[in-house]
Amino acid sequence: MGVFDDFIGSQRPLSWVIRFWPVLVAAWGCALAGTWVCKRVALRFGIVDRPDHLVKTHKEPVAYLGGVGMLVGFAVGMVLGLYLVRDEEGFATAWRWLAAILAGAVIACGVGVVDDLFDIRPSRKMLGQALAALALIVGGVLPSLSRFVTPFGWTLPAGLETALGVIVVVVFVLGATNSLNLLDGLDGLCAGVTGIITLALLALAVHLSTWGYSPHGDSVRMIVCLALVGGVFGFLPFNRHPAKIFMGDAGSMLLGFVVASLMILFGEQVPRWWMASVVVFGLPILDTATALVRRLVSGRPLFVSDRGHIYDQMIDRGIPLRRTVQISYGLAALYAVIGLVMSQIRTRYAVIVYVLVFAVSGVIVWRKGYLRMEGLRGAIHKGR
Repeated sequence: MGVFDDFIGSQRPLSWVIRFWPVLVAAWGCALAGTWVCKRVALRFGIVDRPDHLVKTHKEPVAYLGGVGMLVGFAVGMVLGLYLVRDEEGFATAWRWLAAILAGAVIACGVGVVDDLFDIRPSRKMLGQALAALALIVGGVLPSLSRFVTPFGWTLPAGLETALGVIVVVVFVLGATNSLNLLDGLDGLCAGVTGIITLALLALAVHLSTWGYSPHGDSVRMIVCLALVGGVFGFLPFNRHPAKIFMGDAGSMLLGFVVASLMILFGEQVPRWWMASVVVFGLPILDTATALVRRLVSGRPLFVSDRGHIYDQMIDRGIPLRRTVQISYGLAALYAVIGLVMSQIRTRYAVIVYVLVFAVSGVIVWRKGYLRMEGLRGAIHKGR
């Protein structure tokens, strides 16, 4: 038997899944139109990203506010999703979760817009990200941590599980939003990688839905995945090289928050799916870890932009921009496939593979010299 023989379950027909596809169409169409409008508005009022020849190496000013265009599409998809599940069992919980994710997305995008316009301090930006995480906590979007200790015969008191869950939510939101913010350095890179990640998470959501994993969680995961895919791919045509509009921090924080929300939703019951979703997010994790370790060993400020990211170093080593983005897409797809495959085997074996995957990734980064900062790669810029 193959690994994916039981990927499509028998508890629900595929028609149950297909009925959510209007969410994708609505999100894509509204994001496409919203991004076009945001580009016109940004150019009209001079809301542009100007090159500085250090970190921002594009040739001429490029419109900002792309994140707002994605938010428009995502929000429309989410609202339509609420309508589609209005008569379902568990609607109250699904409504609360969807409302919490949408509220947090608006907060995250709003904080990013303020940062794009006024360049706020990292501490204030992180405070805004924590506020977005609070929306999830208030809405009850928390992981089930008791399942991690049950195999060892332990139990977690309800109060302790909630407290730890709150910490996990904040860490995931801050980690994912800042990881995608760091990945937003080349035309089409962050949006394309996020699209690949979300498609893999959508495949996991379909798998769980057809097996009847959760009466309310299945609907929420499907809706959020489809709304995010539509929002990203409605924006991407304007962001491909040469980009006509940038997502800015508004976009990277929006995408990071929603992906973090999805990863937490996959931690609803069984650790296996949660771990698989984290591995699917492997490329942003690798790039962020590389950036932090490189800055730490080089004595550089941890929260100041530089041109030492993996994708920057590829370009500095002579790889063309388009090829660099394609390689990054390939790496994102590789992590996504590993996560999907490992989601179908026993957790104890999957954990071993996951550890090996990240260990090998770290060794490759080290052996290829991506932890060094020198020359142009070591340039520091304080404006972003």
